[in-house]
Amino acid sequence: MQQTNAKPVTGLPIAEFLNAFVAFLFAATAPVAIILSVSLNGGLSEIDIASWIFAVFAINGVLSIAMSVSYRQPLVFLWTIPGAILVGQALDTIRFTEVIGAYILTGLLLLLLGLTGWIKKVMDWLPQPIVMGMVAGAFVNFGLDWIRAFADDFLLVAAMSVVFFGLSALPRLPTGLPPLIWALIVGTWLILFRSDTSFADLDLILTLAAPRSYVPEFTLAATMELVLPLAITVVALQNAQGIAVLKPAGHNPPVNAITTWCGFMSMLTALYGGISTCLTGPVNAILVASGDPRRHWIAASMLGVMVILFGLCAPTVTSWLIAAPAAFLSTLAGLALLRTLQTAFQSAFGPAFPLGGLIAFLVTFGGIPMLNIGAPFWGLVFGVLASLLLERQAFTGNNR
Repeated sequence: MQQTNAKPVTGLPIAEFLNAFVAFLFAATAPVAIILSVSLNGGLSEIDIASWIFAVFAINGVLSIAMSVSYRQPLVFLWTIPGAILVGQALDTIRFTEVIGAYILTGLLLLLLGLTGWIKKVMDWLPQPIVMGMVAGAFVNFGLDWIRAFADDFLLVAAMSVVFFGLSALPRLPTGLPPLIWALIVGTWLILFRSDTSFADLDLILTLAAPRSYVPEFTLAATMELVLPLAITVVALQNAQGIAVLKPAGHNPPVNAITTWCGFMSMLTALYGGISTCLTGPVNAILVASGDPRRHWIAASMLGVMVILFGLCAPTVTSWLIAAPAAFLSTLAGLALLRTLQTAFQSAFGPAFPLGGLIAFLVTFGGIPMLNIGAPFWGLVFGVLASLLLERQAFTGNNR
């Protein structure tokens, strides 16, 4: 456990609250839009979506508070965004109860990796560029949906995009909020003041969550398609990113404990339809961007309270988002994933495994299931096989 409190820290946690609030705005906007997008495309009901949102926010909020207080570090846990996109593809061929069974098996795998400390060995074995090729193939449709949204609602999409890129190009401008949040604000303002949408006519009465419990189905198809890819998104993409942003801020995240609790909580949230738990990257990055490192855990605890309350209001949030124009959700999700997509392409097509990364991308992007197992799994399989055949030198080099 890291000891950062060499002397008492006093004063009202105003800066910590502001950082927590900005981080909450991020967590409650674009990532939720991604949940909604993949859920609706996968045929889930509004009740299913509300239960999913409750699980990944309210339950993981409790874990965030407990871990942050215990380790006196900002350790915020939410859910894997890349994993949600993989699940959206899987829902084309398998039932949601089968997906939940895969969530539980993923949690067991993460629990095993955390308790045994095998996490590093597993990730060293699987080439990162091939993993990122699979991620790029799964994410690219969100970027394309954003571009296509211009044809559906040019004014709305153009306004949100101009605000996002304009503020991103002026990082020193004291706006107080990230560019994505301003794009959300502008988009919401335009929606509310237009007469051609049902969004403004919604009932504003707050409805508390009544989460649905599920009986999981364990099938070979869902296991093959989702368990390993989901575990990879948690460990190699989300947790690795979260740890990477915490260390430069002076923190020492407990890697094995993080993986262990991700496994345990993944099994718990699965029972209510929630996808696998992970240590967040962007949210923790916002929390440690400013302020006294010795007080960052306070900001994380405040954020934990906010996301618990948000999860308890999941039915209201879900109904509002469903009523929003599809172009709004597509734009919000596309803009949120641009940097992640850029990173995935840069890693996939770097010098180490360019062919394996390309094959993983093409197979995943093609989206064709084989043997009733979805494309992301085959993207990894064929990417690794291509590299073993034609890029063997990369496996023995030091560029992985």
